[in-house]
Amino acid sequence: MKKTFALLFAFIFLTSFTAKDHETYLSVTEIEYDREEQSLQIISRVFIDDFENVLSRRYQQEISLSYEKDLKANKDIISRYLNQKLKITVDGEGQKLKFLGSKFDADQIVLFIESSGVRDFKELRVENLILTDLFDSQKNIVHVKKGKTIESMLLMKGNGGKTVSF
Repeated sequence: MKKTFALLFAFIFLTSFTAKDHETYLSVTEIEYDREEQSLQIISRVFIDDFENVLSRRYQQEISLSYEKDLKANKDIISRYLNQKLKITVDGEGQKLKFLGSKFDADQIVLFIESSGVRDFKELRVENLILTDLFDSQKNIVHVKKGKTIESMLLMKGNGGKTVSF
């Protein structure tokens, strides 16, 4: 009886919190160096509704990304935002990022970005402030892969950039 009561109490206690009390804002970005192509291949995943909100507020117009045609129609706006919020430096030299396109994956948008003409390097710095202008608690996880080595970082508002060495 005591065990049943304790389990019931624990269940009620744990389920009494609403999701609003524990909202998490997260994006994941993967950067992989392709030695043959001399390029950085970048894939970033963000939630559709958050991305729509930040673009709408930043560019003061209603932006919908709900359909494939919306992604194509707003490609320039997405590219402009990414170039302001995602910066990569290789051995002290800033890289030009090219937004290639995007696709849907459940409730997320997968963004494809590339930086070409990247020669072998020792250090790579990433500044990722995507969605931090909308959510103070936004966390951006970044994985950088060069060869068989993977370095990971957690970036957020106030600490939006880090350097990894290879």
